[in-house]
This record gives sequence, structure tokens and C-alpha cells, in this order.
Amino acid sequence: MIISNIGSLLLAFSSPLAQHGVAVNHAGMGARALSSLGNGVPLRIMPLGASITWGQQSTDGNGYRDALRSQLTGGGNLVNMVGSRKGGNMKDNDVEGWPGYRIDQVHEKAISAVPKWKPNVILVNAGTNDAIQKYNLTTVGARFEDFLLDLYRMSPRASILVSTLILNKNAGTEAAAVRINTEIRAVSQKLRNAGRKLFLVEMHGEDGPRAADMADDTHPNDLGYRKMANLWYAGMIQLSDLRWLEKAEDVAGVPDDGGA
Repeated sequence: MIISNIGSLLLAFSSPLAQHGVAVNHAGMGARALSSLGNGVPLRIMPLGASITWGQQSTDGNGYRDALRSQLTGGGNLVNMVGSRKGGNMKDNDVEGWPGYRIDQVHEKAISAVPKWKPNVILVNAGTNDAIQKYNLTTVGARFEDFLLDLYRMSPRASILVSTLILNKNAGTEAAAVRINTEIRAVSQKLRNAGRKLFLVEMHGEDGPRAADMADDTHPNDLGYRKMANLWYAGMIQLSDLRWLEKAEDVAGVPDDGGA
């Protein structure tokens, strides 16, 4: 389903398809930052994952983060990207992205990072390295669920956007990614049904990065990262529409505007 304007987008989010994410028109999302989300609540966002979260193979090192941040600030929200690392040439370049890390390893890093910053939005893209390594694929669902539940425990005010894995140009890795995505969707639906503030963002589809949008087998090029940013932004609109965005817990030394 391709959404061509903000009214249609919000209407689509009220449909049953919203339970599984929504595809959006990646060409026009930049113009949709028309108003602040969550009544203008400051957004303390932790991008959490591996090399795609880090922004590997983007020409500026920012991956999807700068484009997403620009859309959010363009609508009037203060944004502070948080994490224990800095990557890319953007001003607010904090990130929790760890190239080569599997779900369980990203989980371990989150245990240190999430309590330190208490984000009110967490963007999760993890599992690509499990697919590349064919690592314990039978336990992916359980490991991913434990990971997400720990995020809620460590930052109770957080809303979580969970990404399915993007296309991989290596046939064997792609087959494993498709299998992992089935588990990610099932776990996301389970937690959503249990009342968790979680929205699944479908990145593995016609509006996510396609073969021509890849810099290598695994990582998007700049256009592919822009498509990811647009899909994350559509998920942020959903969080706002559901009235899930709430003020982050006060943490000494953590400002509302990471670009100030």
C-alpha cells in the first residue's frame, strides 16, 4: 500500500494493516514534517542495532539518522539522538550501532546504554548478523523477545519502533533474513497484543531499500538509507497518533536538544 499524503497515511494507520507496519511513499515523506509529534514532546531517540544503525556504507556516515532527525525537527520537535558512540558528520551523531553484532550482542550493549539515557523512543534494527552467520536461527524469536522486554524494563516510558530486516543481496543470507523477519513479526505482534507500546516498521518490501538501493550485499546506499528514514518517520507518526509518546525521564546532563 502506497500512501501519498498525510491524511491518507493517518487513515491507513487506523486499519488492521497498522498491526504489521505500513508501507509509505518514500519519494514524498520529506514534505510531511508539517507539525510536531506527540504535542511537541522532546524526542530522546536511541538508534539501536548493528552496522546498518551505525550507517555503514553511507557517504556521510549518518545512515538514516540525519534524514530522520531533520524530518522530526522540521515539524517542531526537539530531538536528542542518544547512545554511547558517535558516528557520521551530523551534529547530533550519538548512536548505539555496533557493526558485526548479533541480536544477543546488541542486547548486551543495550543493558549498559539504555539505563544511562532513558530514551523515550528506541529504534531497533537487529538480526542481520544472525542471518549472515546463520546463528541459532531456531532461537531468534525467544532472543528477540527477551531483548525487547529488557528495553521496556530499562526505560519504562519508551515506545519502540521495531524494524524488519532489509533485503540482502546474498541469497543464503536473504533466506535467513526472511525466516528471522517471520519471528520478528510474531514477537512484535505478541508484545503489541500484550499492551506494549510497539510498532513494527516494515523495511523488507517495495518501499524499503531494494537491490538498486544497496551499496553492497548488506548495507544501503544513501538512497536506501533515505528510504529507511522515511519508513522510521512514518512509524513515528503512528506513535504520535496512538498517543504513546511521553516525556522521557529526567536524566542529569541529558538535554532535550542534542543539536544545540
